[in-house]
Amino acid sequence: MILTVTLNAAIDKRYVVDDFKVGEVNRVRECTYVPGGKGLNVSKPASIYGAEVVATGFVGGHAGNYIEDALKPFGIRSAFYHVDAESRSCINIWDEVNHVQTEFLEPGFTLTETDFEGFEKKFRDLVKDASVVAMSGSVPKGLDGTAYQRLVKIVKDAGKPVILDTSGKLLEEGIKAAPTLIKPNIDEIRMLTGKHCNDINDIIEAAKAIHAGGVEIVAVSLGADGSLAVGDEGIFRAVVPKIDAVNTVGCGDSMIAGFALGLSEGLSLEETLRRASAISAAAAMREETGFFVMEDMEALLPKIEIKRL
Repeated sequence: MILTVTLNAAIDKRYVVDDFKVGEVNRVRECTYVPGGKGLNVSKPASIYGAEVVATGFVGGHAGNYIEDALKPFGIRSAFYHVDAESRSCINIWDEVNHVQTEFLEPGFTLTETDFEGFEKKFRDLVKDASVVAMSGSVPKGLDGTAYQRLVKIVKDAGKPVILDTSGKLLEEGIKAAPTLIKPNIDEIRMLTGKHCNDINDIIEAAKAIHAGGVEIVAVSLGADGSLAVGDEGIFRAVVPKIDAVNTVGCGDSMIAGFALGLSEGLSLEETLRRASAISAAAAMREETGFFVMEDMEALLPKIEIKRL
């Protein structure tokens, strides 16, 4: 079972409008609502692949009930901690005429230390049945930078692998608990190491430094240039074939799903990176965020070139 953690879950609303105008009434031509948050964008592709997935984190109110109901068609089991306040919404406005995207991201509810301690208790029980835990994204107001550090420690104490995909202070504090895998981008790896990372060799050295500090696998996103993974098995670079990308939003989360699948199945680092890269690329070929088609992934898998550096 793959356990995903979305501390700041949301309803993602996408509005399609013609010629969006600020300060005027805009008629919405088309709208879609999906459960959102980075952890849930990991849950969906992992479930599509065929894994048993349980999603946890915080939800509240009627919006929280909707998030749980909307996960059922994906075969994802909800095990959220409930609060009274309403879960947030994140609105994405797509202007069909000008091809411009505008986003409104609500901050969501504020949690107390008592809320988080209640969640930690529930989380400990869920971790017992998990083969791997993937925690992603931001945290609600009221939690400090050590929130993920505390959760990573719970998973490590249970002897299970844990993936941490976040940024800023949360990442900086989170890696002190030595998660199994992190996936920083170039800016994040600069923040963690203080290195300039202007070329591939600098990036590798920075990733090696983080690995030496206790993180088992450091995967680095290189955008269109693929990705790197540094671990005990060596240093690998994934080169992805050219694809017709439709939507790259959430592709990093799809990659995390691939890493979680690889860790849960005990694959080698090379094969895990290949799987993660294929799922991420397949997700970019589809309009819906956090979604891919198995046939796309299977066609891409043998075309992913993995180089040992």
